[in-house]
Amino acid sequence: MIISGNHNRGKVVHMFDKFRKLWRTEEAVRSKEERPHNLFEAAAVYVAACAEDDQDRMDEATGWVSPEALSFGVSELACRAVITLARERDESTTDVARTLLGLPAA
Repeated sequence: MIISGNHNRGKVVHMFDKFRKLWRTEEAVRSKEERPHNLFEAAAVYVAACAEDDQDRMDEATGWVSPEALSFGVSELACRAVITLARERDESTTDVARTLLGLPAA
């Protein structure tokens, strides 16, 4: 199934913006010396660090938000990446996800 149309995109972005603001660690919110990181920033840094095998950067990103928030952010990043690749390749999201994971076609 290829996802098309952006009629709900604004609502989804607004909803995730609310999640982003809510899912900060208490430590980050209390810190006045540095800008707190949101869950999507933590997920982006974490995934990029994993791709580059940079354990120090992965460890840093895991400290920015709660484990649950990081998991949600990584999942959202994966969904967005699969949707984007599916659109670029004119393939189904299922086929793209299976290909990325090295699985045979369904």
